[in-house]
Amino acid sequence: MRSDIQNRTDIILLVDTFYDKIKTDPVIGFLFTDVAHVNWESHLPRMYDFWENILFYTGNFEGNPMQKHKKLHHKHPLTIQHFHHWNKLFNETVDELFQGPKAEEIKERAMHISSVMQIKTLAG
Repeated sequence: MRSDIQNRTDIILLVDTFYDKIKTDPVIGFLFTDVAHVNWESHLPRMYDFWENILFYTGNFEGNPMQKHKKLHHKHPLTIQHFHHWNKLFNETVDELFQGPKAEEIKERAMHISSVMQIKTLAG
């Protein structure tokens, strides 16, 4: 039986596992590697802070993810399919590693964030 997401260590496991999939994903991996040229050494710790703040309200994330995604969209158009695929991979990763109220909450929060980002990014 899988445990629930309980702390930053669990967030790190989730984020690392998720982005390991992203890096080689045939549908959206290129957006991270070839278009955004993500610096993983700096990006991953920011994602740990982001998701830890989302789930545990730590207040340890500063930044503007919306602005970053709008810039990316101008480099290479993001599509609804890209957002849906990101959500699918995220949910699968959460489900592989965890189960419980926090696991469900992070999936719901990710879906909401993705929906808002999709609307604002694709709207221009």
